Amino acid sequence: MGLSEDFRLPVACPSCGSHLMRVSSVKNPDDQVHCASCHRFICLWHEAQTVLRKGPGDESEALIEKAVNRFDR
Repeated sequence: MGLSEDFRLPVACPSCGSHLMRVSSVKNPDDQVHCASCHRFICLWHEAQTVLRKGPGDESEALIEKAVNRFDR
């Protein structure tokens, strides 16, 4: 991907276990989200937004996500 942004999902990549994901900086609903580590396709941006809205599973995940995801959703 050319111009992209990294963000953290509470759900880990099934291939490598990383929570760091990458999406195009445009963030269209149908933009693909890939693992920033192994580049595996994870989901579409609108699906990632749903996961982000549901929030982290516990308080420690919430603190990590707050530190990594400093942009407005």
